[in-house]
Amino acid sequence: MTAQPVPSTLPRRSPLLPDRYPIDDFFICDVTDAIPKDDLGSMEHPIFSLSTKPDRHIQHYEHNGVATIHDKDVLIYCISQLIAKMNAGEMPNRTLHLKAYDLLVSTNRKTDGRGYEQLIAAFDRLSGTRIKTNIRTNAEEIREGFGLLDSWRVVRHSASGRMMEVKVTLSEWVFNAVLGREVLTLHRDYFRLRKPLERRMYELARKHCGQQEQWQITLDVLRKKCGSASTEKEFRRLVTRICTEDAEHHHMPDYAVRMQGELVCFSKREHLKDYGNEGGALPLLDADVYERAKQAAPSHDVYYLEQEWRNWWVESGKPLLQHPAHAFIAFCRRRYERCPNP
Repeated sequence: MTAQPVPSTLPRRSPLLPDRYPIDDFFICDVTDAIPKDDLGSMEHPIFSLSTKPDRHIQHYEHNGVATIHDKDVLIYCISQLIAKMNAGEMPNRTLHLKAYDLLVSTNRKTDGRGYEQLIAAFDRLSGTRIKTNIRTNAEEIREGFGLLDSWRVVRHSASGRMMEVKVTLSEWVFNAVLGREVLTLHRDYFRLRKPLERRMYELARKHCGQQEQWQITLDVLRKKCGSASTEKEFRRLVTRICTEDAEHHHMPDYAVRMQGELVCFSKREHLKDYGNEGGALPLLDADVYERAKQAAPSHDVYYLEQEWRNWWVESGKPLLQHPAHAFIAFCRRRYERCPNP
């Protein structure tokens, strides 16, 4: 008699982390309207490692390895606080005085001893990760090396061991992006995404798809933009699994993601609000349009120009564009002709 396998009664794990602090006012610090914001530069480029362990595959690193995508929570929180202060009419400062508990709760992290130790390790990796770039922020082009954090300091209570005060000084590169409002709003469930690759894919979708109905990218280019160290075969498997889970759970914030041959397609979910005025549809741009735009305006950040172009389109009453791609490229070309060296 052959024994029959007993079906597993264990529930499948949700692709989302639990919402550890389901409160109405997500940010419990003094600035209550600090909606999660992310800077455009690091949304475009794979600055952060997808590994949850110290990553030493990057050629240049210091201390405990390159900063991870989960370490980026600290930057997102700091950027959100600065934007909220600016919206309230206050002058932002590159040095922030924070409460560690607020930071942990706001980014859906645990507030136990391990949570605080992981936060210190994140500070260390953020300040130790060195970047050399010429990415433009706030109409400035920086050609130098810098850390994501210039410095950090934690004051502990000697009896309880809890962090009493956290002092963080952002790099000038990040701070300039905030001053120039080169940031995008993130869905709060970003902090609930379990997999680093999911977070990176959401960032790219938020940056490139925005409020458009759809955006697509080849697997090969997605792998490069994610900074993945996986083989092509393994990366395909990981992305396919994310797409399968999203089809079942609809867990990816703002965008549905699916595979279509060699393409990964992101579609705006119905609940995502239209950009600018109500009604109307934004013109769609294919992935290759950005490469053509870079040729038309080689010294400009074409994604920043895209935001300006979309603002102009909304303010102009959303006129019908027979060829949106041609209109955008023409906009970039005219901007370059007027200002070749921004």
